[in-house]
Amino acid sequence: MRLIKSTVIALTILFLASCARTSGSVDDFSQSLYTPEEASGFEILGAEGRESILIRSRAPWQGATDETRELLVLRDGESAPAGYDGPVVSDTISRIVCLSSGHMAMLSLLGECDAIVGGSGLDYITSPEINSRRGELTEIGYEGAFDYEALVAAKPDLVTIYGVNSANPIEAKLKELGIPYIYVGDYLEDSPLGKAEWIVALGECLGKRQEAISQYRHISDNYQAVKHRLDSISASERPKVMLNSPYGDSWFLPPVGSYMARLVADAGGEYLGSGIRGNSSKAISMEEAASMVANADRWINIGSDVASIADLRRRYPVVANSGVVSRGALFTNTLRSTPAGGNDFYESGIVNPDLILRDIIKILYPHLVSEAFNYYMPLPQSAPATVVDEADSDGEQAE
Repeated sequence: MRLIKSTVIALTILFLASCARTSGSVDDFSQSLYTPEEASGFEILGAEGRESILIRSRAPWQGATDETRELLVLRDGESAPAGYDGPVVSDTISRIVCLSSGHMAMLSLLGECDAIVGGSGLDYITSPEINSRRGELTEIGYEGAFDYEALVAAKPDLVTIYGVNSANPIEAKLKELGIPYIYVGDYLEDSPLGKAEWIVALGECLGKRQEAISQYRHISDNYQAVKHRLDSISASERPKVMLNSPYGDSWFLPPVGSYMARLVADAGGEYLGSGIRGNSSKAISMEEAASMVANADRWINIGSDVASIADLRRRYPVVANSGVVSRGALFTNTLRSTPAGGNDFYESGIVNPDLILRDIIKILYPHLVSEAFNYYMPLPQSAPATVVDEADSDGEQAE
């Protein structure tokens, strides 16, 4: 009789424990398991008595200040809480489709390149590791022309997506198809390290949180070490920096707290668009831009459509005789580019902000950096016939 009682009690405890693990609500996921150091767009949450976790993406597209999206990662045989209707994935993810090449770079850094089974814009990928598997990958197309049949055929366990000015239209279709997805908002981060920190969110999906944190801390430590090269530089020595080049009849400059402006500041430069405030780029007139160029010591991020200094002089005579142009102190971030138009600055550069920072310091203070450029290159005086192919070759040598 005593044995029967003990057995009943044990079974009751197991039943109650099981109920506790599968009941409740999404609001139970209120325990912070990882608080980002630099990123503002995600958090990783747990619930008492549960192994499962919730990844919450905050403001997942521009202007979405009050919007959130969530992905529930189920572990240890647990079920989703009652009432939760967001995407759910198990912790056995092995097939991922990425809408961004930056997401692919994060997965590659985590040693999960083989988990990538498809993506958007595969012809523009620069990674040799991913391109070596090009025949195995499924192209799913672009917003407005997604190939959903190809997507389903790829059998993804997870799709990494992003929004621009609104929710990505693929979201509704993924819900309909029952394919889990996660909003990865790295491109929305103003902090260079904040972009790279999204590797932790993807690492969590794969059960690699600690490894991802370790990778991020390594990137962060390297970034700070590169900044320390400027310790001997005084504020009075800071070169004035102009960004970008014309687009149509306007010249778009990012606000002072943006990604590129912060990189320039961290590299010891004085951004000439420091008066631009807000959270989006501002279009200025050619006349205003020409005045800034006239005061610039360096001009960086000249568009890939400008092949050479000679080409720039011909197309934009208003800046042709500026001192920065005459000195040839013009730089483009297209060193690691492909003939198809892919640019590794926007791919592996997401997880290598330390190398981008080092490049910009090399541009501003050449005597402080002996290493070769990784992503930047001087804009040539005149363009060779095979300028794109040569840039691609240089990019491979710089790896």
